[in-house]
Amino acid sequence: MRSVPARAPKPASGPTKLLHELGLSERPGTLPARMSGGQKRRVTIGRALMNEPDLVLFDEPTSSLDTELGDQVVKLIRHEMKPRGTAAIMVTHDDRITHYADRVVSIVDGRVDDVTPTGESQGAEPGSSSDDE
Repeated sequence: MRSVPARAPKPASGPTKLLHELGLSERPGTLPARMSGGQKRRVTIGRALMNEPDLVLFDEPTSSLDTELGDQVVKLIRHEMKPRGTAAIMVTHDDRITHYADRVVSIVDGRVDDVTPTGESQGAEPGSSSDDE
C-alpha cells in the first residue's frame, strides 16, 4: 500500500479573523433566518475557507442576487482567495461577473467551446491596476 505524503499545514486564521474579513464580526451568533442574502453568501464563503483549502468550487454564486450584491459577492470571493493562494472555480450563467476571472471556459452543448484569458488575468479588479495586489 502506498502512502500519500502529508501536505504542510497552512497557517491558521481563526474564525474571529475570518468573520472580520467577511464583514460579519458583528453577527457571530446570528441565525440564517435573520441574515440577508448577501450575508448568507459571505457565511458560505467563510465556511469554505475555514479549513484553508487549495481549491473552492462555487456553483452559481450570484444566483438570486441583484447586480450590485452579485458584484460584491464576486469581489469578496476574489479578495479572499487571491491572498490565500486558493484556487476558485465558479460555474455561472452570469456573464456580468466573468471579468473577475483569470480565465473563462465556455461550454456549449456539453463541449468546451472557448477558453479565454480575460483582461483581468493579472488579478486586478476592473478599473484598478494589477500593482494594487
